[in-house]
Amino acid sequence: MVIVITGPTCVGKTKLSIALAKKLNGEIINADSTQVFKDMNIATAKVTEEEKDGVAHHLFDIRNITEDYTVYDYQIDARNKIDELIKNNKTPILVGGTGLYIKACLYDYHFENSVTNSYDDMSNEELYNKLISIDKNIDIHINNRKRLVNALNYYENTNKLYSDKKKTDKLLYDVIFIGLTTDRDILYDRINKRVDTMLHDGLLDEARKIYDSGIRTKAVLTPIGYKELFPYFDGTKPLDECLDLIKQNSRRYAKKQYTWFNHQMKINWFMTDFNNFDNTIDKVFEYIKKRLD
Repeated sequence: MVIVITGPTCVGKTKLSIALAKKLNGEIINADSTQVFKDMNIATAKVTEEEKDGVAHHLFDIRNITEDYTVYDYQIDARNKIDELIKNNKTPILVGGTGLYIKACLYDYHFENSVTNSYDDMSNEELYNKLISIDKNIDIHINNRKRLVNALNYYENTNKLYSDKKKTDKLLYDVIFIGLTTDRDILYDRINKRVDTMLHDGLLDEARKIYDSGIRTKAVLTPIGYKELFPYFDGTKPLDECLDLIKQNSRRYAKKQYTWFNHQMKINWFMTDFNNFDNTIDKVFEYIKKRLD
């Protein structure tokens, strides 16, 4: 059995996962696309050694920020780790908010291991017209550049039409999906306060090292919390304005996470009791026990 603990940022996933790992003879597998990279700890809210409390954690800090790491790479690594843990009579617990990572790992999804073209030299209209000339049945909005690029790459890699691509909801493992949630106002307040805590814990120093490195890979530009501070280091924006943008982008990301999970997976949602987190742990554990019986 594989346990998944997911939900929006700042809702208690790490704390719950460690408690459940102790109860279920489990080990934790990262399912956050930003936490696979080294030297990106504070802004990504990566679990600390103290927080791990002796529980084994996997697929954290496995790439340098100069390296690429795709969903296909994660699919291979996560499945290998799940199989290894199950073989050793451990309970794999996937923890994180990157829905595509979770779905690619657990469902019968097939990816092509090939180089992709970003088509940076083409406008959205040019991409759309190129795609229509190949695949007349395509149903992608002209403003959805990411999907247009994906569709063209799919054709280039497979010589098959993206509109014919089959999506699957076939799970490869027995899975229990747990989602943590809370009221929107509470979540947004926690997100805002966590950014303030990150600043106190050294976010500026961490971001400054990345800024000074000159590295601007996808690994650096994807997480919320680094690129927003670059204008401050440039001297073009005040710090308060940059921090407000981190908070705003984090709230927007949380909203997108809810939308994605509600459309892509059948999540069993639990309200987080921040006043007494043991209540949340107990409710989730009882639910899992019933499913395992």
